[in-house]
Amino acid sequence: MLNEQQQTQLVIDRLRSQWLAKRASAKTKADWQPFEQRLQQYLPALINELSSVYGERADFLSFLETLLKAAYHAWLERAPALKAQDAEHEHHPDWFTSETMVGGVCYVDLFAGNLQGIIAKIPYFQELGLTYLHLMPLFKCPEGQSDGGYAVSSYREVNPSLGTIEDLRAVAQALKAAGITLVVDFIFNHTSNEHHWAQEAVKGNPHYQDFYYFFPDRRMPDAYDQTVREIFPDQHPGAFSQLADGRWVWTTFNSFQWDLNYSNPATFTAMAEEMLFIANLGVDILRMDAVAFIWKQLGTDCENLPQAHALIRAFNAVARIAAPSLLFKSEAIVHPDKVVQYIAPNECQLSYNPLQMALLWNSLATREVNLLQQALERRHNLPAHTAWVNYVRCHDDIGWTFADEDAAEFGINGFFHRQFLNQFYVNRFAGSFARGVPFQDNPVTGDCRISGMCAALVGLEQHDPLAIDRIMLLHSVALSSGGVPLIYLGDEVGTLNDYGFAQDLHKADDSRWVHRPPADLVRYEQRHDLQTDAGKVFKRLLHLIQLRKNTPALGGTQLVTFNARNPHVLGYWRGEQERVLVLANFSDHAQGVNALTLSALPNRVLDLISGETVSVVNGVKLEPYQFMWLSMSNS
Repeated sequence: MLNEQQQTQLVIDRLRSQWLAKRASAKTKADWQPFEQRLQQYLPALINELSSVYGERADFLSFLETLLKAAYHAWLERAPALKAQDAEHEHHPDWFTSETMVGGVCYVDLFAGNLQGIIAKIPYFQELGLTYLHLMPLFKCPEGQSDGGYAVSSYREVNPSLGTIEDLRAVAQALKAAGITLVVDFIFNHTSNEHHWAQEAVKGNPHYQDFYYFFPDRRMPDAYDQTVREIFPDQHPGAFSQLADGRWVWTTFNSFQWDLNYSNPATFTAMAEEMLFIANLGVDILRMDAVAFIWKQLGTDCENLPQAHALIRAFNAVARIAAPSLLFKSEAIVHPDKVVQYIAPNECQLSYNPLQMALLWNSLATREVNLLQQALERRHNLPAHTAWVNYVRCHDDIGWTFADEDAAEFGINGFFHRQFLNQFYVNRFAGSFARGVPFQDNPVTGDCRISGMCAALVGLEQHDPLAIDRIMLLHSVALSSGGVPLIYLGDEVGTLNDYGFAQDLHKADDSRWVHRPPADLVRYEQRHDLQTDAGKVFKRLLHLIQLRKNTPALGGTQLVTFNARNPHVLGYWRGEQERVLVLANFSDHAQGVNALTLSALPNRVLDLISGETVSVVNGVKLEPYQFMWLSMSNS
């Protein structure tokens, strides 16, 4: 058995002899040299990760060579401009942690009509200050039920209603010219049942049958279902669906989304090719969808298994070899301790921050910051060269992902507290300002998640006078706590719930469509009119974005918590040379931070939010939902 170093050199020597012997041009040699350098650097890691999954197979080296040939062909096809970007990002690996990074996310069709419409919206993205744009699933998918585009029928075709694959390439180029990073989804846990691979598998093609999990009867599905949780129990009990021919196929999410079988190395190679194709369009970051589910093992919950991490790190190594500037963003809505396990320079460099999002809403409901302050202290800081993506709302529901053991430290029963939060946000709790909609409401288990636009959840729908202050408070934490802030487009003009989804047969059973409305053109036209809610929200949020981009202390990812000694006031420090103290009142009553607590500060400091110098000699007072960014360098 060859050791890792011997395997590495053997593979490189064989590839060099095969490729350069056939292609002796100067260009080929020029392309091969940087590729070989990256092979030398990253192939040992790739072999190590793949060996942990496939190393016992007799065809392992053959599989590895096939994979690397695919990577080399992708490298040869990579545009010179992208190769230049590769080199630049390798020299500046923390580029995405800059204070200038501000993100937005939208559905192409709902926000701009089509991909050409996205190009037309670039001046607006620049007006808002975006340097990062996530376009929600845009690849070809089935008509009707497609799980919002997460059932992919082809990774090389755009949904025809949005344009063509060349339109997507044009979008990437136009965004780069405007200084905006492009993010798209890489749905790599499953495909649509209309994907070519799935169709061939149904026809009996043995090559593609091994791309999915098929079972002749219920024996094995029943065994797996003993330990696998139901994700969408309302419309899809269990984790398997029956085909017309009587067989069963693994479908974690919906019957039309077939889980890929990564125990087959050909599946890994095929998906790596799709990944590199997308990267070569000019995509900068891939949102790695449903990372927790990609490996199956009988007797487990089939989530967060070691092989899943190994496969993601292997995908990462392939990217480092053939598309070095491509980054991964993890989507793992699991226990907080599991979320951080996906975050590393050699796995997912970025990750959604679902715990912070959920605890922002928790603090609004309870008016207390205990769980949020605890999370910032214990679970916020990440390894070097990685970052959170901090968000207030997104296309998905709100699940209460805090750890029960964390809540117990404050005498909070996790189960009953989630019941309270669910009741509060769907207006079943007296005095609630929220107008959310339940998602996957299960009266038997008490489980429920929350749908709704930010504006509806904070009270703007019923004209609560404090609603806009709540919107600003939530976004101020996302913008100042470290990482990449992400705005769900529509929130910046206070877009409300869209209850019309219930009239669409394809959407009526999925309440998440209540917060997936078309762009509210009236509100966007009103964004400069300060007599309107849209104008008030837009102006104040734009002010925060501009402040962030001009405050280096708010770049990077690290923070140090600050105990404001007030259960309603969140506190944390940002920056090193230039330091900023953030204080945020989550109460609908004025709150104070006393002079003793602030005694280490200069007597007078500049509040970046108001632009005024503030005396802290007698403490500070924060009005309902007020927040301050207190700069020490301007005192």
